[in-house]
Amino acid sequence: MEQESPKKKTKVVRLRCSVQNYDWGIVGKASQVARLCSLNSGSGIVHHPHKPYAEFWVGTHESGPSFVVRSRENGGLVGSESVSLQSWILENPDVLGDKVLKKWGCDLPFLFKVLSVEKALSIQAHPDKKLARALNKSQPSIYRDDNHKPEMALALTEFEALCGFITRKELEGVLCTVPEIVDLIGGADAEEFLHVNEQLGNEKVNAVLASIFTQLMSSSKDAIHDVIFKLKRRLNKEKETRQLTDKEQLVLRLESQYPGDVGVVAAFFLNYVKLNRGEALYLGANEPHAYICGECIECMATSDNVVRAGLTSKHRDTQTLLSMLTYRQVSAAVFPEILRGVPLNLYTTRYLPPFDEFEVDRCILPKAASVVFPAVPGPSLFLFIAGKGMINAGCFEEDVIEEGEVLFVPAYTEISITACINSVTLV
Repeated sequence: MEQESPKKKTKVVRLRCSVQNYDWGIVGKASQVARLCSLNSGSGIVHHPHKPYAEFWVGTHESGPSFVVRSRENGGLVGSESVSLQSWILENPDVLGDKVLKKWGCDLPFLFKVLSVEKALSIQAHPDKKLARALNKSQPSIYRDDNHKPEMALALTEFEALCGFITRKELEGVLCTVPEIVDLIGGADAEEFLHVNEQLGNEKVNAVLASIFTQLMSSSKDAIHDVIFKLKRRLNKEKETRQLTDKEQLVLRLESQYPGDVGVVAAFFLNYVKLNRGEALYLGANEPHAYICGECIECMATSDNVVRAGLTSKHRDTQTLLSMLTYRQVSAAVFPEILRGVPLNLYTTRYLPPFDEFEVDRCILPKAASVVFPAVPGPSLFLFIAGKGMINAGCFEEDVIEEGEVLFVPAYTEISITACINSVTLV
């Protein structure tokens, strides 16, 4: 497809970004988020050693906006202090390119984050566009956005998550080996699932799964406490004579973080995914998931809508979650797809989730090596995670770039980067 011609040239700008201190974040200087925040702020501040640093936000969302900042005196990058990225884009709409302006209006269509996860995030799902509009209209104080939130997590370290419902075969195993769940939901429902004829089709299987999961998530606090007490006692006893499965060990970990929480038991119904560094996982609308631990890059459509129902001290909307879930993984027998990226050159790998709003490139540049990011018809964000290099943005003056710095690159702008003292890692 032929690219549109830009109406005018606008220079690359540096950004100062926001941080979120949620209680599940990694504490103090051990957090990648804390380190990036300190470097990005330019102040070299020493972070509180006992405070969690959970998310580093890059984008225009009002809950964690980025700001355009003044460049170094000899730099080729320009900006102005105390101007939000959103306001700057409104004043310079051409930086988005004709394609983005036409489809998404005068705003970034994506939100970019770094996550440092010490303990599990909530069991949650993100609404599709139709449900997002309805929730925003009926409960605007809780669901601030009328947009959907498909997202992708790219592992910076080993990263663990729960994602989507387990296969039918795996669920049969749960119902046969976890008696506490059968006692909670009732033997009749378990028997019904175990004896559903495969020829009856996915719809019947999904309906029984929905019934079982709904009973679990809707159970009283006292019933859940009783189930978890029995489950924990049994597993602690059995681990003296056998090796617990990965899922059983995870359940005990979750119980230590969220005692008595229904999400501890719900974990048995979800796929347990372990990502290696450089692997990614994408999540569409209405899919149950929960990040467990590790650090990652997360990119999503511009929205902060989250429907939660477990492993959290925040607002829970269990009935909405139960009504929106797809319940499809158990019959489809499709394990969540792991993205390993497509090499663009010796140093750059591209991750392409099935969403229109964004794609992510990861570049690891050895010392003295150079790479060119060609001009594209939409805006880009560059986050420098490690190292020091020289950047040249088209016809603009060369400038030094270091870890912790974030750049907004307008549409139709070619960028070249050369690693200096040591290797450079950027996304």
